[in-house]
Amino acid sequence: MTSIKQNIAEVINQITLATEKCGRAADSVQLLAVSKTKPVEAIEEAIAAGQYAFGENYVQEGVDKVNHFSSHPEKNLLVWHFIGPIQSNKTRLVAEHFDWVHSIDRIKTAKRLSDQRPTSMAPLQVLLQVNSSAEATKSGITLAEVPALAAEIAAMPNIELRGLMSIPQPATDYDSQFATFKALADTLEQLKLTYPNIDTLSMGMSGDMEAAIAAGSTIVRIGTAIFGARDYGNKE
Repeated sequence: MTSIKQNIAEVINQITLATEKCGRAADSVQLLAVSKTKPVEAIEEAIAAGQYAFGENYVQEGVDKVNHFSSHPEKNLLVWHFIGPIQSNKTRLVAEHFDWVHSIDRIKTAKRLSDQRPTSMAPLQVLLQVNSSAEATKSGITLAEVPALAAEIAAMPNIELRGLMSIPQPATDYDSQFATFKALADTLEQLKLTYPNIDTLSMGMSGDMEAAIAAGSTIVRIGTAIFGARDYGNKE
């Protein structure tokens, strides 16, 4: 059985190979370790291996972990990303504990996060979630809806619009994966013309990471390949 440290090293190697293949710098892509459902001991191992960015899907579980590591020696290096859906009654917890939110698809959610973000904290970094495959079972806006929502969110205080996130419908062939990711990347380039702070594309997981990086991803979200299979148990 491989260790979390070994798994992280292998994923980083895959990222490096993918960036080299498409002529990008290795440090232009950040590894986000998806730690949802994983115990704090597993996150401790990842931190010891030099991994500092973690993604959580469940609000209360994520908040508990943020609080647990608030006294960790490496606490100032840790960056917590919320990547799951946000219920209206949970926005305050997200606003008060996380550094990034990847799953904004409604103006109401963004407004609540902006209003509830403590002014003593740095602005909450947010991404618009795009349903790039138009799947009825997934959250997210269409590519056509991006400019209007971006305009409203960019004007809000206490949050900062940084880019787009997507979880496309699974595809096994590289060309299909790349085409979907490229459409998202092209939309981001258009947004950059209006909003110079926009620089982030959160897209790509274990099965489609190479295509995502070739299309321009700046954050890849990897969970099982680092921590092993998940135990969903009793989650909110």
